[in-house]
Amino acid sequence: MLKTHFLKPVIIALWSAFLLLPFRGVRAASLLFIALFVAIPSFRILTTYLSPLLKNIRTSVGHARQYVPSDGRFLFLILVPVAALPFFAQGYIIDVTVLSGIYIILALGLNVVVGFTGLLNLGFVAYYAIGAYSFALLNTKLGMGFWSAMPLSVLITVLGGFLFAIPAVRLKGDYLALVTLGFGEIVHITLNNWDSFTKGPNGISGITPPSFFYLELSSLSSLYYLVLFFVVIAIVVMRRVRSSKIGRAWIAIREDEIATAAMGINNTMYKLYAVAFGAFWAGLAGSLFATKMRFISPESFTFMESVLILCMVIIGGIGSIAGVILGAVILVFLPEVLREVQLYRMLALGAGLVVLMIFRPQGLFGGKHVSIGS
Repeated sequence: MLKTHFLKPVIIALWSAFLLLPFRGVRAASLLFIALFVAIPSFRILTTYLSPLLKNIRTSVGHARQYVPSDGRFLFLILVPVAALPFFAQGYIIDVTVLSGIYIILALGLNVVVGFTGLLNLGFVAYYAIGAYSFALLNTKLGMGFWSAMPLSVLITVLGGFLFAIPAVRLKGDYLALVTLGFGEIVHITLNNWDSFTKGPNGISGITPPSFFYLELSSLSSLYYLVLFFVVIAIVVMRRVRSSKIGRAWIAIREDEIATAAMGINNTMYKLYAVAFGAFWAGLAGSLFATKMRFISPESFTFMESVLILCMVIIGGIGSIAGVILGAVILVFLPEVLREVQLYRMLALGAGLVVLMIFRPQGLFGGKHVSIGS
């Protein structure tokens, strides 16, 4: 136990110093190492002495939870201030919030594949790209509006995800991760080089804004409410699906595939359902992204996007709906908050991830509630 308590501060201090080294040199990195090496054990000692107080606080919070509604009323309480945001926030804040809403839908889709079913997908951005490009091509080439192009683009994404998953879901672990990574790169390279169809690196522009009957939803506030509408639908559907028969089957497959097969569950078929369901939300997010930007290019759908979406799921807590939402909001807003210190922005994000993975590897909201019996 003592060895573990000593090893963690050393790892955190060394890794943080290593990240700072290229920016500030050996001296600054050494000072950071010493500071963290002293601060982390001191923090542990302080929390040890304060543990009775912290335990009482946790108990009080647990008692208070029974007075918080756990059904749709709680979602409504959160929705009211969120819906009022455009009335008092600046345009820049609304723009970033719209982007975070799109990433919430994306992360919830990946959470089905990774969190519920336990399939490591490193190429989830491929479905995002297929949805965005399908929508853009239907809109610009065929002149279809948002409400007609969006369902078709989602359908195309689901079909593409299902066809790819047929051979892929028979693999496990690292092999599955490598195959999904390859699929993501294939889609990105295809979009970048198929000039006659996707316009290559120049991208597709001229995407028209959505409309509702004869009202054009071209303003940022209108787009905000459109994205919020789909975010609420995604959250409600995810909650229902997780508690359904298919959701419990996904979680059971994640826990023990041999046991589920012995119980008569078709593991391969349920995995296909999970991939197709995740692709559905990725296609929807891609359509919303194309609508927001009115221009898309292959540079918006690189491997780093897959990593970013996966980090949202991991930070919030794999399998946790509330945690994934929080992780998406953090990873969209935090880079904007740190924009003033542009040079150290990625350093701070990297250091934060390292600390989180060491002290809370299950994520901020990860816990025992995400189980078969939940």
